[in-house]
Amino acid sequence: MTVPTTPSPAETPDAADAVAPVDEAPVEQAWSLAEPAPAADSVAASEDIRERVSAQSEVAGDFLNTLDALAVSVGDFRLSIWDVLVVLAIVALVLTLAWLTTRSLNWLLRRFTGFDDTQQLLGRKILTIVVWGMAFFIGIDLLGIDLTALAVFSGAFGLAIGFGLQKTFGNLIAGIILLMDKSIKPGDVIAVADTTGKETFGQIRKIGVRAVSVTTRDQREYLIPNENLMINQVENWSYSSKNVRMQIPVGVSYGADMKKAEELMLEAAKDAPRVLKTPPPTVWMSEYGDSSVNFVIHTWIQDPEEGVGNVRSAVLKRLWWLFKEHGIEIPFPQRDINLRDSEQFERLIEALAQRQAINGGGKG
Repeated sequence: MTVPTTPSPAETPDAADAVAPVDEAPVEQAWSLAEPAPAADSVAASEDIRERVSAQSEVAGDFLNTLDALAVSVGDFRLSIWDVLVVLAIVALVLTLAWLTTRSLNWLLRRFTGFDDTQQLLGRKILTIVVWGMAFFIGIDLLGIDLTALAVFSGAFGLAIGFGLQKTFGNLIAGIILLMDKSIKPGDVIAVADTTGKETFGQIRKIGVRAVSVTTRDQREYLIPNENLMINQVENWSYSSKNVRMQIPVGVSYGADMKKAEELMLEAAKDAPRVLKTPPPTVWMSEYGDSSVNFVIHTWIQDPEEGVGNVRSAVLKRLWWLFKEHGIEIPFPQRDINLRDSEQFERLIEALAQRQAINGGGKG
């Protein structure tokens, strides 16, 4: 007699199909929804260096792991002592390389180029900007910082340039333009005015990023913004030529020999060491003054940076002795006083005469 057996759930196709989805679907859904926890961000360069060192030496790797364990986490960002050391090392390395590269390029620019001083200065500024710009991006890349993370910073930086740093960048661009067109260059002599409005002259010593340094004869140094020299009128004594003409006024008496006086003026001008022979000095009669006939001695010099007052002094001192030798008078203002007669004035004269007579009689 055969006893019928009931098939087990595993042997029944329909049951297996019905049970399997119930047992397996939740497991697959649970694994698909489970995501690993995000790791805290840190300096990418420090992680790479630590892994390379650990692969080479276990002892050094343990030491670096100890430094990396001493960390501070802020949100998703993690900063350890090892990260700080790596960042400082990379920054120091990039700054040192940028400084050495700039010095080397400047030396090569001076040594192996035929540029003049102005072109060399412009080249040094451009090379400096390029080198330090490259150093910035190389440092960013070595630190593993994503440039897209700087989008907000670059926007804020651009806004700062538009408001707070507008003048600074304006002066930087103005300095580059001045060097390119050579309207203002180191060594030029320009006229400057102090705070009281008194005008003097000075020599340009340096064109910096923000301002031009101008030194006067009394060793006062003026720092004039580059932008002012570009947009305002500037009196440049040595723009196209360093020859400068000076005017020295001289007055002689009406009774002097005018021809001889002119000859002596020319002689005094020619005897001055810094006065050029070509073009030669000239003497012009300017006007008939109140007490003198006025002349102007025109002389030329080619080194205005050495001063103009000392040249004028040398010519006038030499002329003084020449006039003395030849009897030519240098007049000074004279006034004739005319007193009108009046009753009070006549009484005063009589009183003075009587007093004088009494004093004279007493002495006798």
